[in-house]
Amino acid sequence: MANNIFGEPLVTCSEDPMTGFYRDGCCETGPQDIGVHTVCAIMTDDFLKFSRAQGNDLITPRPEYNFPGLKSGDRWCLCASRWVEAFEAGCPPQIIPEATHEKTLNLVPLKTLVKYAYKKEA
Repeated sequence: MANNIFGEPLVTCSEDPMTGFYRDGCCETGPQDIGVHTVCAIMTDDFLKFSRAQGNDLITPRPEYNFPGLKSGDRWCLCASRWVEAFEAGCPPQIIPEATHEKTLNLVPLKTLVKYAYKKEA
C-alpha cells in the first residue's frame, strides 16, 4: 500500500474523471511512470492554460485515450515536475495532501506542499 506525503495510506484523488497513471483514481506510481504522476491537484483555469502553453493540453478531450478533458475544479494526478514548473511560474494548483503520493517529496518540500493544500471552507 502506498503512502501520502504525511506517511499515511494514500487515498483516492478522483474517479470522475478517472485519474492516475494506472487510471485507478489514485496518484500511485511505479517504474513505468516516467512522468511521476503523484500530485493530486485541483485544476484551475490558470493552471490549465499554463499546462497547455507548456505543450501538455489537459483541456481538449482525447477519446482515443479515454481522456475527457479537464476543467477548473477537477482533481487530477499531475506530474510532480509540472507542478514544480507551475509553482515557479506563480500558478500552482492547490493539492489534496492525503491523495498526493509520498514520492512527490523527492521534488517538493513538505512545507511547500502543505502551503498549497486545499482547505475546505467551513
